[in-house]
Amino acid sequence: MAKGVKKIKVTQGKYYPKMSVPGQRVTIMAEQDVYFQVEEWLPNTTAEDKKKPVIWMRQTNDRKIILFQSPSTTGYKFYMQKKFCGSYNFYVEASFSGQRDFKNNVGLYVKGWCEPKIITSKWSYQKDSPSIKNNKKAQHISYGHIVHLNLQTEGLNGNKLIIELWNQQYAKADKQICVYTDVQVIDGEVNLKIQNTYAWMAHVDNIQNLEEFYIKVKDQASGKYIKDNLGDDLHAIYLNVKNKVATTNTNVSQNQTPTKVYKPDVNSARIEPCKFEVIKFTENVVKDGKASNSTVTVFDNGKGIKRIKAPDERIHRTIYYKFDSTEIDKDGLEVLNNILKFLLEHKGSTINLSGYACVIGKENYNKGLSQRRADVVKKFFGSGGLDLSRIISLGKGEVDPTDDKMGRDNIKYKNEKDYENNRRVDISFTFHAHDAQTIIYETLAPSSDINLTVDVLQHVNKACFRDKDKHEKKIVVKSIEYKQPHEIGASSLAFPVNSQLAWGNIAPLNYIWPSFNVLEMGSSATVYSVFVNSCRWFSNKNNAVVQVKVFPDIKWTVEFKWNHDQPFAHTFGNKLHPYDIKEGRDKVIGAEADRGWSKNYGEMDQSFALSLKAEWNRITQGRSSAPQTMELGHKWDGKIRKTLGIFNKMKSMTERVSNSPLSKGRAKFTIESPKIAFAAQWYLERAPKTAIDLTTMVSIGVSAKPLVEAKIEIDLWKIFIKFGGDAVCPGAGSVISWILDKLGKEAGMHFLISISGGIYLDGKVTINTSYPKETSGEVKATGKIQVVAEFKAWAKGGIGYLAFEGEVKADVSTSVTGGIKVGADKKGIYAAPIAEFAGVKATFVAIGTVKLGIFKRTLSYEGESRLVMPDEIKFEKQYIGQ
Repeated sequence: MAKGVKKIKVTQGKYYPKMSVPGQRVTIMAEQDVYFQVEEWLPNTTAEDKKKPVIWMRQTNDRKIILFQSPSTTGYKFYMQKKFCGSYNFYVEASFSGQRDFKNNVGLYVKGWCEPKIITSKWSYQKDSPSIKNNKKAQHISYGHIVHLNLQTEGLNGNKLIIELWNQQYAKADKQICVYTDVQVIDGEVNLKIQNTYAWMAHVDNIQNLEEFYIKVKDQASGKYIKDNLGDDLHAIYLNVKNKVATTNTNVSQNQTPTKVYKPDVNSARIEPCKFEVIKFTENVVKDGKASNSTVTVFDNGKGIKRIKAPDERIHRTIYYKFDSTEIDKDGLEVLNNILKFLLEHKGSTINLSGYACVIGKENYNKGLSQRRADVVKKFFGSGGLDLSRIISLGKGEVDPTDDKMGRDNIKYKNEKDYENNRRVDISFTFHAHDAQTIIYETLAPSSDINLTVDVLQHVNKACFRDKDKHEKKIVVKSIEYKQPHEIGASSLAFPVNSQLAWGNIAPLNYIWPSFNVLEMGSSATVYSVFVNSCRWFSNKNNAVVQVKVFPDIKWTVEFKWNHDQPFAHTFGNKLHPYDIKEGRDKVIGAEADRGWSKNYGEMDQSFALSLKAEWNRITQGRSSAPQTMELGHKWDGKIRKTLGIFNKMKSMTERVSNSPLSKGRAKFTIESPKIAFAAQWYLERAPKTAIDLTTMVSIGVSAKPLVEAKIEIDLWKIFIKFGGDAVCPGAGSVISWILDKLGKEAGMHFLISISGGIYLDGKVTINTSYPKETSGEVKATGKIQVVAEFKAWAKGGIGYLAFEGEVKADVSTSVTGGIKVGADKKGIYAAPIAEFAGVKATFVAIGTVKLGIFKRTLSYEGESRLVMPDEIKFEKQYIGQ
């Protein structure tokens, strides 16, 4: 039983069921991909057979010409341009052998549908020549001249049209002059050669010196007028004809086929059997002590290749004949079948057939014999589905003819081998080879060799169409690092790679930016060229398919630390506890000394550290040795000039806050010095993991704990005594005064509130310089306020009749704001620091019960008070460029 394809079907894409007949014909939507696959196999087709490539053939409506064929295991994609839509049917068929089945309709007739339109219309003197309107020398014709009408259409391919010629009238309705019927649209065009313009003259009423003509077009089947993109049904406006007779000839008009110039198709699909389909690189390494295994596909059936060159490649083949014969022998059939398959898969090129004969026999006879030999080859190609209009066959007669002047054959049998070589047909054509731009693959390596593995899948070169210098199934890797290229006649090759960074380099500062060698002012990559050429994608054997660029696996780290040994500012009240006063004096001395140095010398007491570290040879293959490192660092203890003069102004803020009317003499206020640390790393890494290139990763970490921090301590009870209760909680003054009066000197209260807060900076950001969207991490600036309220009451011994029970709750808030303000005024663009203290604002709820003897009173108050007034430092604007 036979095996192969029995039926095909549409599996994807839009088509019109009402305009289709299942199993016979399908009408598809224009300008979108429609996919065909095998619907049913012949009974004897095995599961293994079904995995093999099927040759898909798109043919003309009469099935005489194969327009294009392509082998595929996934089906066939048909894209119908609007100009080819219409009543014309293409025939799509599939088979294992590429032989068409004329007995059974195993394929489908396919046509496209879109709205019928006239896209362009023009009159010209000659076919395919510019519009008469564009001819400045002669824009008018005379009656009797031959004119050509060209229409570019959509949705009308294969349809027959009625073309009406109309005469423009000004005093009355336009008049129809002539009608041309059965005008067929071929390949979306009308090319009508009109030879009866003299006959127009008799139908023109009241003829003028210059008459204007246009056309209207009807679809002959539907009888509807065809419009253009603007919805107008008047076309080819206007043909101007002078009132003059050029000739009285009135020949029949002819519809001509579009001119076809056969040239190789640069953009045709690449289906040469000499090919490879996938190239992968595999890295099995240990990186920073951890196994790192990755496989990256750098080539997958042509996806992503760039800058394809299409050099002309001239193909020559020859078949030979026996003496005085035109019969193609077995060897010749094999050559012709191979050529036919190639030509059907490569659209456009013109085929030249040159027939020859040896000198035995008369020259005139041999001339005809050579032509018959060429015509036999042409007939073979035509029967195989090749468009005969692509073929030029020419008999060139004898090679080095020897007949005398009388036409007699005076050859003597001297070299039979030469005669055999001259009984031939030479077949030549040009097609566009395919040589894509070399693929760049980037990776990392240490100073010593590690292996990189390249795998080439579906690598087949047996069917290479080259006559000489055929492509071979092998992988070759070349580099200046090698004495001899690494080469293997297989689909996988492991080859050694290393970076430029030498093992014994003590301070590799020339690789401070890992992808660039500062000393050589060029790339830091070691280059390895991989050659695995084929007809389909990379035909030029001198051009590398992949260039592997190997960069050093170096990682750089810079660290910066900045600390201050004294608080920026400190003040304290002289009415505090003795211990608070002593501690305050020590802090004030340090802060004031630092302030004096800053004011007088532009210096403050601080420490500053900076270090630079490099690590390389982090990548190994099975070795446990530690990477090499280099570290440069220094610490400066003492004075850094002109860095903190701004904090002199903060000192004045502490004084103003501490001297607030409510807190004067009874508060401590401290601004702590910042503790700042900064670190950055940069190194090369693959990004993303599936990419074939490397990117520079930059990781930045920052910590400032604190950046700004302040602490306030206030004894509110003493403020009550000094300023009255209403200063804290409006309305509470009389109650507090009553309590104080009753307690007198025998009892007391202590109400200490401590407020501390600051701004703290912390975080890490990793930046991918090539793929910014993959940047991750964050740096946060956080503000933190802590409030501690302490409330105590006490009484001296022996006063048993006096007691106090109470609770005071406080919701205390404050804030410290710091930053940079940027703006513009008449002087230009400026920046100014910002420092603002919001003061201390509190909401109190106080409930107290006082017992005095038999008297008991419970009090409850709510209110709001501002304990410390706000303050803001005004800094001078710093203008850009000043």
